[in-house]
Amino acid sequence: MKIAVVILNWNGQKLLEQFLPSIVQYSQEATIYVADNASTDDSISFVKTHFPSIKIIKNKGNFGYAKGYNEALQEVEEDIYALVNSDIEVTENWLQAVITLFKSEPKTSIIQPKILDYKNKEYFEYAGAGGGFIDKYGFPFCRGRIFDTIEKDNGQYNDVTEIFWASGACFFIRKEVFRELNGFDADFFAHQEEIDLCWRAFNKGYIAKYCGESTVYHVGGATLNTENPKKTFLNFRNSLWMMLKNLPTSQLYTTLFLRLSLDGIAGIRFLTQGKWKHFWAVLESHFYFYFYIFKFLGKRDTNQSEKYYKTKTIVYSYFIKNIKIFTNNF
Repeated sequence: MKIAVVILNWNGQKLLEQFLPSIVQYSQEATIYVADNASTDDSISFVKTHFPSIKIIKNKGNFGYAKGYNEALQEVEEDIYALVNSDIEVTENWLQAVITLFKSEPKTSIIQPKILDYKNKEYFEYAGAGGGFIDKYGFPFCRGRIFDTIEKDNGQYNDVTEIFWASGACFFIRKEVFRELNGFDADFFAHQEEIDLCWRAFNKGYIAKYCGESTVYHVGGATLNTENPKKTFLNFRNSLWMMLKNLPTSQLYTTLFLRLSLDGIAGIRFLTQGKWKHFWAVLESHFYFYFYIFKFLGKRDTNQSEKYYKTKTIVYSYFIKNIKIFTNNF
């Protein structure tokens, strides 16, 4: 079983300088690629000079995460893709447990390691933490992170368990499954495209798992931080597109209506906080949703699972019932 570690880069020379050494040191069994989204800095010359063993794939433009990986992975033929953000520090043996899991469980097609915060290594990191789920209305949450509440890593998620989605920060997938699903949805550009991919895989009967025996550290927000309204726009817009594509037909319109209403409440909350640009980002995401509604209806598959969610509403559990940490009893 051959594995490819593929790092997507756009003007990230400083991140490559900081984080490539750990990947090279602890990934001896893998072929390492840097997939470059037409950077204008010296990223490529830096990699060629300091890490000549790393293979470089040059995309023709800044295609974002989704299309960037879709384009690059056409040139990668290893059996397993490890898609790794450029702001990830890996640890010794981070690959071995994942490879063992793939070998022993043929039906497992997607895997995520434990993702801890590079800036505060005793805590989980927002993007993925201990493995992801969604509620009925498409709101993502993780073991170890619900909305902005982050858990300390006390070994509570040192297990191997089935999850609904794996974080794009460090995302393992079998090549044949990635290609069968036609990769990420390039219209997403960035954010939640990995959840959409996992949802499509789930609808086809593929299994995603979390492997707590593998640990990586993620900076998070290195390319687009949480205070940027563009991130708000992408998250809200892509979540709606994802639901339109993947919700079961019997629940499609009622669930979308309620989700749109909850988005409206979130927009009002931004207003009360004085975050006008974020309020506009939510509004703009809805304009995009309505404008492209027929396009994304056309992307719907024929098989949509009825039981895709972990809990009916994480919003109610978190804000009303005051459940701030993950529980299997959602």
